[in-house]
Amino acid sequence: MSTLRLARFLARSGAASRRGAADLVKAGRVRVNGRPATGPGDPVDPGRDAVTVDGRPVRLASIVWLALHKPAGYVTSRRRLPKWPSVFDLVPGADAALVAVGRLDVMTEGLLLFTTDGELAARLMHPSYEVPRSYRVSVTGALGGAQREALGRGVALEEGPVRPLAWRWTPAIRGGVLELTLAEGRRRVVRRLCAALGLGVRSLVRTAYGPVQLGRLSGGTSRPLSPKEVSAVYRAVRLEPPESST
Repeated sequence: MSTLRLARFLARSGAASRRGAADLVKAGRVRVNGRPATGPGDPVDPGRDAVTVDGRPVRLASIVWLALHKPAGYVTSRRRLPKWPSVFDLVPGADAALVAVGRLDVMTEGLLLFTTDGELAARLMHPSYEVPRSYRVSVTGALGGAQREALGRGVALEEGPVRPLAWRWTPAIRGGVLELTLAEGRRRVVRRLCAALGLGVRSLVRTAYGPVQLGRLSGGTSRPLSPKEVSAVYRAVRLEPPESST
């Protein structure tokens, strides 16, 4: 197996987050082959090097990647609310290391990714990597010339404009369908964008996240990502895919 940076090794093992790894190293709590680690960028060969945190061996955990078709009525958190169940109830055998990549609000449906690789999840969500997300929105109202111009130059929101990478409008009776691809994931960004355009949202479905497509995955069901999808997801955020995925 190729070497990993110590911070990534600790994140993938579940011992710490990427930021937490730096704190562990700075505090002198991490050793590699019996010697104190010098920094979170130290190279680690998972097949040869012995890593310990506070004297306890740390081993690379197997990585899980899942795609879920989130139905409406579920919260994207482990905390169950009185009215809404958790999306983790829909993922069989979800362990504590499994995290959701980003959030979908309660009434939004569609593709939700899960992984046990904390660094991958963080990069997929970080705006600097501009990972595209695609949505299909059934709306009330019409898309006139002014709204089309706004989509082209950027729709003004409180914290700054959002400009779709691509969009398509299909008119229908008393409304239509707006398909959008965005390079960011601000809180409720699609609903706020539609409101700024004077459109009312009937239903909202995320159809893709990066290279992964929702496809025909049924609501409430999940599937593992294919090796091809896993490789594509890592490369989308400039990480080398694990050997097991290629």
